[in-house]
Amino acid sequence: MAVAASTVTVSLAAGCGVLDADSGNTAEATPAKGNDITVGLLLPETANTRYDRFDYPIIKNKVESLTNGEGRVEYANAGADAAKQARQLQQMIDNKVDVLLLDAVDAHAIAPEVRKAKDAGIPVIAYDRLAEGPIDAYISFDNELVGEVQGRSILEALGGSINPAQKIVMMNGSVTDPNAAQFKEGALSELKGKVTIAQSFDTKDWKPENAQANMTKAIEAIGKDNIAAVYSANDGMAGGIINALEAAGVSKLPPITGQDAELAAVQRIISGEQYMSVYKSYPQEAQTAAEMAVAHIQGRDIQFDALTRDKVDSPTEKDVPSQLVSVVALTKSNIKSTVIEDGIYKVSDICTQKYEDECAALGLK
Repeated sequence: MAVAASTVTVSLAAGCGVLDADSGNTAEATPAKGNDITVGLLLPETANTRYDRFDYPIIKNKVESLTNGEGRVEYANAGADAAKQARQLQQMIDNKVDVLLLDAVDAHAIAPEVRKAKDAGIPVIAYDRLAEGPIDAYISFDNELVGEVQGRSILEALGGSINPAQKIVMMNGSVTDPNAAQFKEGALSELKGKVTIAQSFDTKDWKPENAQANMTKAIEAIGKDNIAAVYSANDGMAGGIINALEAAGVSKLPPITGQDAELAAVQRIISGEQYMSVYKSYPQEAQTAAEMAVAHIQGRDIQFDALTRDKVDSPTEKDVPSQLVSVVALTKSNIKSTVIEDGIYKVSDICTQKYEDECAALGLK
């Protein structure tokens, strides 16, 4: 299901007004709570390893630390099934969680459940993806910037050989994820007029196998030797794209983008199979989301306002208090200063026996 209006309008404000019962974006007035709170966490899928590996444990640990060990996180992952996520959200309403962090499978379809949570007096904070319905706040990365970084990286990889006749394949994300439209818009702002978008796909459920099938179609249409670069919206799909290219007999892979800094992608960057990924500080996003949830439900409005100084518009809500976290292009040159320095991976995680020589060449020890 396509999102009716996926572009997010962002404006910066010196500070957001205190949320109260009159705000169009907050649940009915909820009494301030103590440390004995339950945060409902709804994450969208498992194909992307970040959700179980980073987001959930970071949020869980942060909620516990903010509440002196008294708070807890009730966690559910929808496995890319929108109907399942709707049931999970309803279960959390029935369980009377205090606040919800929602990373929607389908940002449009989940709106009725968001309304049910509001009617039950449970605030909903959209996490990573901008859900429709009466959400109280939103935290994500600057999604158009993600696409811009990916687009610029393609042009950088092509170097002095850029010309409008060069053919690019665009492998966009799922139409049910509003972030995908923003990534695409950001990438096109860099690529349009400089190269030819020969084939473009929206990839169902972000699944690597769907990206691989789409890439196979693109190769058949364009020719395996006529693809200058591939825009892949995330790392999982980049893996499927590489499989399709190699199955077609491509020995020298074109520059391929990605996003999420998955371990396999970092290793592909080291080996030269994938040109770049977009590194997003999951600890920063996840910890801030936990801070927002706890501050909001405990009625600490000044802290909550300080965490939500941006404003965004969803297709159903205007001026949603938000925080947009910046991102960085991850290439061979900065693996050490990003994912290793931030503790996402150890050198030993990345530099397995298969990648020893490439790691040594990059000074990763």
